[in-house]
Amino acid sequence: MSDLISQPHSGQIDIKHVHIHLGQGDKRFEALQDVSFTIQPGEFVCILGPSGCGKSTLLGALAGHLQHSLGEITVDGKAVNTPHPDRGLVFQQHTLFPWKTVLDNVAFGLKMKGIGKSERRAEARKLLQLVGLSGFEDSYPAQLSGGMQQRVEIARVLINHPRVLLMDEPFGALDAQTRLMMQELLLEVWARIKTTVVFITHDIDEALFLADRILVMSPRPGRIIEEIKLDFARPRHTDLVTTAHFMQLKRHCIDLLRHQHDHGQPAELPRLSPINGAASHNARYAV
Repeated sequence: MSDLISQPHSGQIDIKHVHIHLGQGDKRFEALQDVSFTIQPGEFVCILGPSGCGKSTLLGALAGHLQHSLGEITVDGKAVNTPHPDRGLVFQQHTLFPWKTVLDNVAFGLKMKGIGKSERRAEARKLLQLVGLSGFEDSYPAQLSGGMQQRVEIARVLINHPRVLLMDEPFGALDAQTRLMMQELLLEVWARIKTTVVFITHDIDEALFLADRILVMSPRPGRIIEEIKLDFARPRHTDLVTTAHFMQLKRHCIDLLRHQHDHGQPAELPRLSPINGAASHNARYAV
């Protein structure tokens, strides 16, 4: 596993004055308005905001699935216009192949690169060990719990050694206990590989527990209204959420989002599964 952990990463993200419009004709609307920020290599940043504020729109543009109308998006100085394995994407609903074993799901990215079967399976086993799933190599996705499926999904993305890991509310469908366990696991994995993480959430506790920084978004059209730097020591443990400083920051986030809600009109648009073939990219990312 040492080759994975020592894999060099850069992964600096620069977003400058980005605007994104979605829809056509009379239904065209501005989803993001003049968004600018920088994320340093290896930083863990959460983007927090209400439903419909454009969080997933922003992530879709970072992934290269959506084109921005104005502005500039770069990773390590290179313009982002199309998807690339350097930017791994994890959705709330897993996208595993149900007919493939856990091992072959994780190894799939290397198969597409032409890596031989023995080598790609060896790498997949290292990733499964990293996410705590050794012993489940021959299982199928339907035989796993929701949390385990997401572990496989994370391993499948990480096998491509992405410079940036983009996560769209990946634990939102899990029960509270499993969600907390997955947050702790993600921090353990991130501490070892140190890839840049952009994590979308509308859960304040989750953002505070995970992030180095939180970028808070307004209702649509989405703008960055505040940056919150977190100085909680790492590694982090669950008792953090009961500390006075954590509760103080949580109250601040609640007040900030409530104020924005009272003065805006957040759009409640449906979330669509990334494996729903009938869903357009515009519909998928308009949340």
